Formats: sequence, C-alpha cells, structure tokens
Amino acid sequence: MTELLYQTDSYLKDFSAVVTGADAEQHGVYLDRTAFYPGGGGQPYDTGWLVVGDQRYVVRKVVKGNLHVLDGEPLPTVGQPVQGILDWERRYKLMRTHTAMHILCGVVWRDYGASVTGGNMEPLEGRMDFEFERLQKELVSEIESRINAEVEAARDVRVNILPREEAFQIPDLIRTKINLLPEGIQVVRTVEIIGLDLQADGGTHVANTREVGRIRIADYKSKGGINKRIYVELNG
Repeated sequence: MTELLYQTDSYLKDFSAVVTGADAEQHGVYLDRTAFYPGGGGQPYDTGWLVVGDQRYVVRKVVKGNLHVLDGEPLPTVGQPVQGILDWERRYKLMRTHTAMHILCGVVWRDYGASVTGGNMEPLEGRMDFEFERLQKELVSEIESRINAEVEAARDVRVNILPREEAFQIPDLIRTKINLLPEGIQVVRTVEIIGLDLQADGGTHVANTREVGRIRIADYKSKGGINKRIYVELNG
C-alpha cells in the first residue's frame, strides 16, 4: 500500500520515498509514499519529477494504483530511494480550481437545492452540471455574485478522514446524483468549507477560500432536459 501524502497535506511540494515496484510496459514505478495525486473526481493527475541519485525523471502522469509513469531510462529499481518534486505551479492552480468548484456546488445546493450530475476541471477552469429546470442570464449573474461572496468571506477549508458509517450519517454528504463510493471503501475523506459545504472528496484543495481568487462564470448551456452546465474560470 502506498502512503497517500496528498490526502492530509495538499501543500507538500516534495517528499522522499522508496521504489516498491516497477511496470516496464507502462514505464513507471510504484512508491511506498507519494504526494502525486493520481486523478479522480474530475481533478487531473499531478505531474513533476523524480530524482534518483544524479538522474532526474519527468513524471508524465500518475495513474490509478499510484503508478508514476516516467520519461527517462533506465527505470529506477526496487529499493532505490527517490525524491519526488511536484510541478507546484500546476498543482496549486488545480487546488484553487477544485475549491472553486466546491464553492459553486455549495452555493447552488444551499440556495437553489440543485444536485450535481457531473463535472470536470483543468488548471484555472472547469465545468459543473446541475439539475436546474431553467438557467437564465439573470440567475447566472446572481450565482456568480454569491460564489464570489464566499471567496471574500475567507472561509477555512478542512479535511477529515472518517469511518464509512460515521461519514454516511452526515446529511447530504454525497452531492452527486449517483453515489460513486464503492461498498468496499471503509474510510471516507471529507472536505469541508466551513459554514458552506461538506462533501466526500479525494482531491486537493486550498486552505481558505480567499486563495481561490475571483471566479468568473464564463458560459452556461443546457445539456438536455433539466441538466444545465456552468463553466467557470479563475485568474492566473
């Protein structure tokens, strides 16, 4: 099992680890601990570098199971110590974006009672789908004003890891239309924007909403029926 450092410290930029396995076909290695997020919940994987002795490998992507896919020859071998370094500029943009999506989700749920049906993000931009009967320009403008009020409120963001039974006693913990948490998962990581939003979530976030910066609703459209899509952008 890989120790997932990003689950408790999203601000960890580098870390030491040991190679525990290799996959020659995918040209990657497994580590005993990692700060690289492998992607999920709409958030892309991290990129960066692994330093092994005097050799520096590019981490092109991280896939499920925490396999770090590398550029460079030869692959590190089992037992070798490595230093992992995140592409911090990219990671921090994703952290800001992910928290912005939770602000949007929290406001829409609190003020309009609309469930999330899907979402995706890249650094500084994202989209989220909601169950809205109608979504007009005036309402979109109102939502934009309300989400930016939450940024200005400087709300702290708190992470907890709870036993599954305890987590599922929290009302409205799962905001997506479909519960995506497999039955086999015995602990649930929650991300709470204090006073606004509390969700089960595995991704990385900033510590306070003020770090997100101004959120702009760049576009919105109907995706059929009551499914409406909202696109957001952040300043660089």
